[in-house]
Amino acid sequence: MAWSNQGRKYPTAPRTSPGPESPLRICLFTYRGNPTCGGQGVYTKRLSRALADLGHKVDVVSGPPYPVLDDDITLHKLPSLDLYNPDDLFRVPSIRELTSPVNLIEWLGVCSGGFPEPFTSGIRIWNFMKRNAHRYDVFHDNQCLAYGLLGIQAIGIPTIATIHHPITVDRDVEVRSEKLWWRKLKVRRWYSFIGMQKRVSRRLSHIITVSEASKDDISRQFAIPPYRFRVVANGINTDIFHPVTGIRREKNQIMVTNSADTPLKGLRYLIEAVASLRKKRNVTLTVIGSPKKDGAIERLVNDLNAREFITFTGRISDDDFARYYARTTMAVVPSLYEGFGLPAGEAMACRVPVISTTGGALPEVVGDAGVLVPPGDAGALEKAIIDLLDNPDKREALAHAGYERVKRHFTWSNTARSVVDVYREAIGAHC
Repeated sequence: MAWSNQGRKYPTAPRTSPGPESPLRICLFTYRGNPTCGGQGVYTKRLSRALADLGHKVDVVSGPPYPVLDDDITLHKLPSLDLYNPDDLFRVPSIRELTSPVNLIEWLGVCSGGFPEPFTSGIRIWNFMKRNAHRYDVFHDNQCLAYGLLGIQAIGIPTIATIHHPITVDRDVEVRSEKLWWRKLKVRRWYSFIGMQKRVSRRLSHIITVSEASKDDISRQFAIPPYRFRVVANGINTDIFHPVTGIRREKNQIMVTNSADTPLKGLRYLIEAVASLRKKRNVTLTVIGSPKKDGAIERLVNDLNAREFITFTGRISDDDFARYYARTTMAVVPSLYEGFGLPAGEAMACRVPVISTTGGALPEVVGDAGVLVPPGDAGALEKAIIDLLDNPDKREALAHAGYERVKRHFTWSNTARSVVDVYREAIGAHC
């Protein structure tokens, strides 16, 4: 069957269903794969590694910033204007670059305050797959959800997507955090790609998401029937996050890994809690990350005179994470919402007691191996911190329980096996 788009006809690829135990040829697509910021690069790197370890052939296709993959994983780069590169932010493209219609659409979208990358990345991956569809048994999109996916699906490739959490949550929190009406409009313009993502995701037969909370919220906010979802929890990379011996643990140090100026991450509530606690205890807070210059977090720190007890580390290497965790008394995850909650799992893997909010899927990750408090409640965070500071035996019990929970439930090997089950299900339904 052919797919028609404005009079153009594209032949479908002939499909031969692989056997139930045969290795699969997988195209794993991420429209941006930043290896050091955000979860997309981490998900792509770890899932591709685990799938390859199971014997499958994995090619990763990505736009910039490109993921850092293991040497035996093939990376196909889809160049773009890369207008969000922090080293050359919102650069002016050359006339030659803008002779490409896709580049021109991307440039105009950015100039008008939008985020066109998902849409234009969808065009680029569709063009790639038209040339390479015969190489793959399944196509797996990592939350781009662009119109190009519908073209890939129509070519004849079983097409699934991972949606980590409903991006509508990010939009709504950011809109609420802005005080001026014109800033609220700017936020809504930025998130205007959500309409496309909703329309595309409704036409996919199989969607992977990482928690029951995400499944319920995406199903409701994107109007997708629950039966189309398959819940597959993320793994925790225990090569990076693990207990370290020989480092003295501090008695009054709190640690958080956080995208500091993302309202959804709730850092302001933890800073307020620690600032209040400083009136009673000599505690310090280490933030793995850095605030934006003159951003909301930097202004809050100045207003609270908090620089004497807060350290922002900036970007750290993978090797440093476990050492920071080894020194801290406890880790706090103050997020208003998490589709999965990697920071909680990573702290637990380092055998550190965790205080977490109940935002989104965090209770599914933490279980009974941590302290749970309501999101957006600085007072509740302060009480939970005091309780753990005063109860070293409780800290030790939670640290042990969290470590064991990660080993049992959150490995990338388990994740990959479950993802392959979804692949085979989608292939079987397609053939």
